Amino acid sequence: MNTGYLVLETGEIFEGEWIGSTKEMYGEVVFNTSMTGYQEMMTDPSYAGQILSFCYPLIGNYGLNEQDHESKHIAVSGVILNELCEEPSHFQSSHSFEDQLKEENIPGLKNVDTRALVAAIRKHQTVKGKLVHSKEESHDHLKVLEDPHIPLVDHVSVKEFQTFQKHGPHVVLVDYGYKKSILDALLDKQCRVTIVPYNTPLDKIDELEPDGILLSNGPGDPMKLTSSFSTIRALTEKYPTLGICLGHQLIALAYGAKTVKMPFGHRGGNHPVKDLLSGKVTMTSQNHGYVVVEESVDESIFQIQFRNVNDKSLEGIKHKYLPIQSVQFHPEGHPGPSDTTYIFQQFIDQVVSAGGEKLCGSVTL
Repeated sequence: MNTGYLVLETGEIFEGEWIGSTKEMYGEVVFNTSMTGYQEMMTDPSYAGQILSFCYPLIGNYGLNEQDHESKHIAVSGVILNELCEEPSHFQSSHSFEDQLKEENIPGLKNVDTRALVAAIRKHQTVKGKLVHSKEESHDHLKVLEDPHIPLVDHVSVKEFQTFQKHGPHVVLVDYGYKKSILDALLDKQCRVTIVPYNTPLDKIDELEPDGILLSNGPGDPMKLTSSFSTIRALTEKYPTLGICLGHQLIALAYGAKTVKMPFGHRGGNHPVKDLLSGKVTMTSQNHGYVVVEESVDESIFQIQFRNVNDKSLEGIKHKYLPIQSVQFHPEGHPGPSDTTYIFQQFIDQVVSAGGEKLCGSVTL
């Protein structure tokens, strides 16, 4: 096995054994604290442009299957892990972890001191790095996938409309890098779903005659999408809307709020979030590097509905007059395993209520 290195822009070098593709790769280096779900993480489009380090020390023990991809392909630029299980054991397993990396041309390192790496990320906060074959490789010119003029969303969004037929209300899913679990959650509610590219004009969405709008998760800085703010605001003023993760940030920005880059983000499956309306705390799945600044939210329009128990960051808002809600966490992520799936039910209830007689009797929830 060939030796490889992760070179950080801050000067640290982490040695490991090369796995997957042999190509060298740049990216923002991030970590996820979840104990399971490595397949879902690697295929989550929100990780586009990032090198993902797994905190859990054993990865690959149950392999990968054909059902649990969150998108068609691996989305991360590279992976870093401690111990790799090369002989997975699970009745659904169809690929080993490394075989999947090789098949999709994704590089990685195993046998890395991931605890020290996470400590370095926490110390330096946002860190870019490069997977290289020689530790003498210069780290002076590290760069991420994202072109300053092209948002990462452009790499992961669908390019044409996709429709999934059911007999319930019609939801247009605006794709900034949606997870398949979000689509599945809507289809489970019997929604007819049309997925559209993130930059679809308002009039084209109107032509679809949606009953509701869902703004998906996705990668990168939400401020790279300023050209979409007017469309997003217009959509939310016309249709019941749910925003998830990046979609949540975009709704807030469209109404004049601000976002900031977090020190090292929230990425894991055990983030406690309090619903300020009910007082209930639920466990949530999260994957984001930016957050809405609570003080920037116009509280004459929105009420703060969710707050992170650990760092008190804003986790969700609800419009006071219109059927608009948004959450920073992933209600489809099943960390509880179903603590926050009621978010989808509330959204569908709003869609049905707004539709009146048009939707009466069309869906059984």
